Amino acid sequence: MAERSTAAVDVAGNSGGEPLTAKAGKATADGAEAAIKAGTQKDTGRADGKKTDAGKPAREDRAPELHSGHKLARRYRLEECVTRLEGFSSWRAVDEKLRRAVGVHLLPADHPRARPVLAAARSAALLGDPRFVQVLDAVEENDLVYVVHEWLPDATELTNVLASGPMEPHDAYQLVSQVSQAMAAAHREGLAHLRLHPGSVLRTGTGQYRIRGLAVMAALRGITSDHPQQTDTEAIGALLYAALTQRWPYEDSAHGLPGLPKGVGLIAPDQVRAGVHRGLSELAMRALVNDGSTASRQEKPCTTPEELSKAVAAMPRIRPPEPSFTPPPGGYPRPHAYGQLPPHGGSATGPMPVPPPPPLQGRTGRALKWSVAALLIAALGLASWQLADTLLKDGQEDRPQISESTGDGDQKPTGDPIKIVDAQEYAPDGSPQGADRVKNTYTKNDDPKEVWRSRTYNEGPSLKQYKGGVGIIYDLGGKQQLSSADIKLLYGGEYTEVSLYAAKSLDGTESLKSMKKLATKKTSTDSISLSLKKPRETQYVLLWITAAPYSGADGQTFAGAGYKQGINNVKFTG
Repeated sequence: MAERSTAAVDVAGNSGGEPLTAKAGKATADGAEAAIKAGTQKDTGRADGKKTDAGKPAREDRAPELHSGHKLARRYRLEECVTRLEGFSSWRAVDEKLRRAVGVHLLPADHPRARPVLAAARSAALLGDPRFVQVLDAVEENDLVYVVHEWLPDATELTNVLASGPMEPHDAYQLVSQVSQAMAAAHREGLAHLRLHPGSVLRTGTGQYRIRGLAVMAALRGITSDHPQQTDTEAIGALLYAALTQRWPYEDSAHGLPGLPKGVGLIAPDQVRAGVHRGLSELAMRALVNDGSTASRQEKPCTTPEELSKAVAAMPRIRPPEPSFTPPPGGYPRPHAYGQLPPHGGSATGPMPVPPPPPLQGRTGRALKWSVAALLIAALGLASWQLADTLLKDGQEDRPQISESTGDGDQKPTGDPIKIVDAQEYAPDGSPQGADRVKNTYTKNDDPKEVWRSRTYNEGPSLKQYKGGVGIIYDLGGKQQLSSADIKLLYGGEYTEVSLYAAKSLDGTESLKSMKKLATKKTSTDSISLSLKKPRETQYVLLWITAAPYSGADGQTFAGAGYKQGINNVKFTG
């Protein structure tokens, strides 16, 4: 077997397919564009609205002759070919070393696009943004070039989502918001996609969107653009248009969606389908104005993902629809009339209720009726007074005396340790960091390889530009009076920021905004203690890290040089 390309090892840090997220200089737009353009020709026709090769390269008509079961680098076992096109193939594979599914793009090393693909993959890997499907390895070996990337089996292509119908306004708003923010971050690093369409956007089970094929898919197909930011902005506008109308905003049908009627031009989404959100309709037109359309209210067109992201943020927030209440099958049981037989055609199982006696008549009856009523009122008043007196006495005995000096009747901290019975990683974006190692943060574990840690990020210390933060929800086994937390961290440095929140459940489905913040603190050491101003009763506690220090590579998965943090041990006290 021939040796692997030394250039691949330099970027990956090893030959084992670890994530290419080591800290490096930013890729410039000119450099990335030059890498993609190398070995390609300008197009003569439009493919998805962008430029493609006009001629066929010498070996473009055949993909590498591989089969299911073939292994790459003695670890990536090919399982199923999902695409075979233009001299390259894409596979679902298994990383036997890490026992997980991965995706692999393959093409011959002498293919005219091989070098641009390698360059694009390595540039995309350095971004390290979890909103994109991550490139894990980019290698030249045995006359083959292959790119290994994440495989998300639980995510759904936007193509399949749109096949079931147009999106609700809130879902469409989340789509354009998340995709525009992610692409704005990519362009700040000099990276373009140029192949954004419903097949390159995935929706996770938590409603987060992940973008696959950043720079790589364009390089595989030889697509270039003289205005990459405008190209990607128009593509995001097309995604929003399709989400609102279930139509592709051009005359030709594409991605399983019918096109617009021929000869009518590009019309606003709210003119294509009734009930479309007006603000989102205008936003789609502002993004698509680059293709010759006119926004319905003449707002300034959005020509970059950054401008589109700001336009989305300036809109009034679109709230999710209220959950519909569905009655049980068969409806609710109807109350029976007094003395009526139950339904179902059967007889009553007990004696028929005895009808009440007729009301008393005459003066004697009325006098007796008023006497009984007066006695009942008196009895109820006496019982209420006795009950209130008893409750007041019990409350005074159970409630601690309020100090006249402080005026504070809250329970004081006990300092007793609180046992953690369970924990789960909190990953609202659908991209967990190390879910299988969460338990090791509160149980004794001497193996440093099993410490829970975040992935490595290129920029920091703040993690908000990537995913807001990383963290774990802990279950205290029941309502507890929490007063403090002591956390042993994996890395020291400038700086780590940790917050505690009171969560409502362990499943991690609630938003951070709906949780109550209990405490927050920064540290430059490898440990931190957080104390609440007063004890708080809660069963579930979120430990949320929003900033992490820079640290060198330590040989673990996702642990290259960069901004990262890990948790050795967590202790809560009452």
